[in-house]
Amino acid sequence: MQGGSSDLRHYLKQFEPKLVTVLREGYGWRDLRADAVAGLTVAIVALPLAMALAIASGTGPEKGLYTAIVAGFLISALGGSRVQVGGPTAAFIPVVFVVIERFGFGGLVLCTLMAGLMLIAAGLLRLGTLMRYMPQPVITGFTAGIAVSIFSSQVKDALGLQMESLPAEFIPRWTAYAQHLATTQPATVALTVGGLVLIFGLRHWKPAWPGFLIALVACTLAGLGLALPVETIGQRFGELPTALPPLQMPDIPLDRIPELLPSAFTIAFLAGVESLLSAVVADGMSGGKHRSNGELVAQGLANIGSALVGGLPATGAIARTATNVRAGARSPLAGVLHAAFLLAFMLALAPLMRYVPLPALAAVLLVVAWNMSEHQQFRHTLSAPWGDRVVLLLTFGLTVLFDLTVAIQAGLAVAMVVFMVRMAESVEISQGGGGAGGEDDPALAEDSTQRLRLPAGVEAFRIDGPLFFGASNRLDHLLDQFIHAPPKVLILRMRLVPIIDASGTHALHNFAKRCTRLGITLVLSGVQAQPRRVLGDMGFRAAHPDVRFAATFDDALELSSSLADTAE
Repeated sequence: MQGGSSDLRHYLKQFEPKLVTVLREGYGWRDLRADAVAGLTVAIVALPLAMALAIASGTGPEKGLYTAIVAGFLISALGGSRVQVGGPTAAFIPVVFVVIERFGFGGLVLCTLMAGLMLIAAGLLRLGTLMRYMPQPVITGFTAGIAVSIFSSQVKDALGLQMESLPAEFIPRWTAYAQHLATTQPATVALTVGGLVLIFGLRHWKPAWPGFLIALVACTLAGLGLALPVETIGQRFGELPTALPPLQMPDIPLDRIPELLPSAFTIAFLAGVESLLSAVVADGMSGGKHRSNGELVAQGLANIGSALVGGLPATGAIARTATNVRAGARSPLAGVLHAAFLLAFMLALAPLMRYVPLPALAAVLLVVAWNMSEHQQFRHTLSAPWGDRVVLLLTFGLTVLFDLTVAIQAGLAVAMVVFMVRMAESVEISQGGGGAGGEDDPALAEDSTQRLRLPAGVEAFRIDGPLFFGASNRLDHLLDQFIHAPPKVLILRMRLVPIIDASGTHALHNFAKRCTRLGITLVLSGVQAQPRRVLGDMGFRAAHPDVRFAATFDDALELSSSLADTAE
């Protein structure tokens, strides 16, 4: 009973918010002052991003602010990272845009709710640790693809093209751009270029300054002072709200759930991967250690909270988290205060935000797209083995041309196939007693001349590597060379087989049956603990009572000698 209680406490401990842990350890005024400065710094960075990301997603800027405030508060207050900052991120733009295009904003709310429930379930099932096994070419491929999609979505506002609607698909979108290229507005292009120059210039000369916010303010003042004919937030979306909306349960069309499940899974997947990647980055910068499963549960609750106020999907934001750490954050309270400062900004500045020109927000998102592209990592992965290059280019191409759901599924499937091929190629079946890994490793080696010690009528083969479904067919043709003159005894050396699965057991089962048909006595030598257990559990010994087992190769040689003599 005591052991069960201890296990339960250990299980629940991984979901304890880091904020609770920090407060229990002790928290003083100096810590609060440092967190307040960091929270204000991140809020200044997050304000233009929240609006820009929402507009790029096909909805109003207030949705981004709601998300940054509500989800940002919940992620920091309940999460498993000490300095994680959450909110809307660029990774969601292609998915959210397509969902709104096909199902309306109500469909997105339902998707976000389902994604939140999926994230909570993943955390409770302790799947957070599995995220570390995500293949890097898949992550780089869909991240670069998202960057191209974001760039593609901003051409209209960056050039001021006179278009009523923007197609969701990549090729139709660029076809529409080409058809409306003659409607480019010089003033809009000038403001976009000015914003880009200012952001990159500040990044080079004054990297500590909030470049996005400064560019937004400068472009707004330029647009008003010069009376430039550019579209503003107020012209497209009207007045921004000056308060958070009340919590409300949306009208859920249950019959649409099957259609929305793939998009909900994609949102949950992106939220889980990006939040845990951000938490790892934060650990590296701050020296902390996050609780991955607790972080997933917090991300799920944050997405549910965002959906209930009409917000967007949310996750941990790597750039904002890094800004938080560099600004001196000491606890999750910095992220909580960042949400409070954003709420204050919305309440105080909403009447002024209507004058922000859309080209300035387009410039912000073009820089975000460039940052997301990971062009250096992309080029680096192109020099990897062929399998990684295929996974990278496939995931990238499908993300751009189709959608993220298809890209992730195909990328993971191909990555698994590539892994299986590599593992299968690493398995060697060599004849005799010598071979790789012999003389240099006394723990594994046997005498390289052991083949010379084989008694008459005895053959030996060694399997080197895991005997799993990708490599099980390597046994199929082993006996073909003995069709006309089979040995009396065949030793299969398995000391270098660390694991075996159902397919490997099935292959070994068929191999033993062929040995019986050919009149060969099979001896398995040096079977390790895991293969021995699997073979026993799957009834191999019961099905093949004539198969002999030997602890070492020397034992196998002695047993084979007596068996060969008996056969004569």
